[in-house]
Amino acid sequence: MLPIQTALPLCEMLAGDVFFPQQASTIAPGVDKLFYFIFWVCVFFFVLVVGFMTAFLLKYRRKENFDASGPTHNTLLEATWSVLPFFIVCYMFYEGVIGYMDLRSAPESAYEIKVRAKKWAWEFTYPNGYSTNELHVPPNSPVSLLMQSDDVLHSLFIPAFRVKMDVVPGRYTKLWFDATVPGKYDLECTEYCGEKHSEMLAIVTVHNDRSEFDAWLAKASDVFGPVDRGEKTLAQVGSELALRKGCGQCHSIDPQKSKKTGPAWWGIFGEDHQFVDGTSAKVDENYIRESVLKPTAKVVKGYGGNMPSFAGQLKDREIDALIEYIKTLK
Repeated sequence: MLPIQTALPLCEMLAGDVFFPQQASTIAPGVDKLFYFIFWVCVFFFVLVVGFMTAFLLKYRRKENFDASGPTHNTLLEATWSVLPFFIVCYMFYEGVIGYMDLRSAPESAYEIKVRAKKWAWEFTYPNGYSTNELHVPPNSPVSLLMQSDDVLHSLFIPAFRVKMDVVPGRYTKLWFDATVPGKYDLECTEYCGEKHSEMLAIVTVHNDRSEFDAWLAKASDVFGPVDRGEKTLAQVGSELALRKGCGQCHSIDPQKSKKTGPAWWGIFGEDHQFVDGTSAKVDENYIRESVLKPTAKVVKGYGGNMPSFAGQLKDREIDALIEYIKTLK
């Protein structure tokens, strides 16, 4: 068997090349090291057991006049194959516990970002109140995610960081990481959460330094600045908000009115909608506002009423921007 001193450098050399993507956090090397150590131990014992089994089948196959007398056991051999695996498993357990405690113990100085999961989008809210559907973080600085679900069980997974945690309705869960390599990385949901589960994706952007991250956050937070300066219309800001809030996951905006989980937005303003309770109403500003804040108050016929409420998540001016954007879809 490979001695531990030889196996671990080999594990680190293969990490990020065979089974895993690039290591991009302080946690990733430890996770990969333990995984590859267990992998090579399993490979070694598989080859050892199958090799001896094959050799014994050939050597001790049934023969005429074979003398089966002789010792029936070997104390040293039996002690070796019991004691050696015991110490190997103890080492695996030790490394696993150390890694687990590290994953579950965020530094007190960690930068906290709130995460809201819903069918089928992610929403990340920064300490200044700004929300977006992309996760941006500073490099070489611990980041803690405080997560909750609006509907069903989800699971946040960032492969390059080697972190994953369930997002459970009715309670908060946490995970943390310290990103080390600037770039863009995939974030996905790994708990089946319904029809659009495979589309519940996001991008994690690790900035080059803290000042770049702070500059991005200041600019992104000023969503109505371009409107106030006359650089953008309210409808254009509404389009950006719809993208950030993941509205396109459930509402199509194409002229063909492709059917998704919720009603299509194209040409919807001014239409008459029939509801599951037999009533009807014209789509106007009040109807859209109510649908955003109290989506189950009027459920359109033919749809399931799966939309979560955005009460407390969208300010009045943001709702106004969404309404103006919907008016342009015609």
